[in-house]
Amino acid sequence: MTDLTPITALGSTTPAEQRFGPLRLAENADLALASLALRRDVACPAPMGLELPGPGKWVAGHGVAAFWTGPDQWMIEAEGRAAEDFAANLAAHAAGCSITEQTDGWTVFEIESDSGDAPVRAMMEKLVNLDVAAFGPGSATRTGLHHMSVFLIRRAENKLAIMTMRSTANELWHVLEETAKGLG
Repeated sequence: MTDLTPITALGSTTPAEQRFGPLRLAENADLALASLALRRDVACPAPMGLELPGPGKWVAGHGVAAFWTGPDQWMIEAEGRAAEDFAANLAAHAAGCSITEQTDGWTVFEIESDSGDAPVRAMMEKLVNLDVAAFGPGSATRTGLHHMSVFLIRRAENKLAIMTMRSTANELWHVLEETAKGLG
């Protein structure tokens, strides 16, 4: 039998990470993802004890996080659980909902600053056409970045996650590197 070695979206056996002054860019290969959609006449669940957020919002707690992706639809995240069948686990906590595994279809890059929110805000101003001042912690949205469609999640004042389709991971990583270099 062939000996298979798992690789990250950027093609390595370990997640990519780079520093540019106060900014750290990191590939989050351990994040499990599953979409949750309500079916007709099903009450909105609180999977694993998490109250699902409304439009433009992201919440975290009880070992999971979620952001709104559309009417009656959310993406659920679980740090450190990418290697397990997270969708099956989530389905057990969201009876009557449609759950779809998303982990291998998306890539998440985490941007973190060790000197406050200014470097993260500067990155956002260069990358996306959003009101950065209004996009504070707990915000999430889908937007365009260069020619890609991405989700942005403001995890904290000094933390921003950018999620893209796995097929565009290398392109997004290049854009993030070049932007971070340009800020330094």
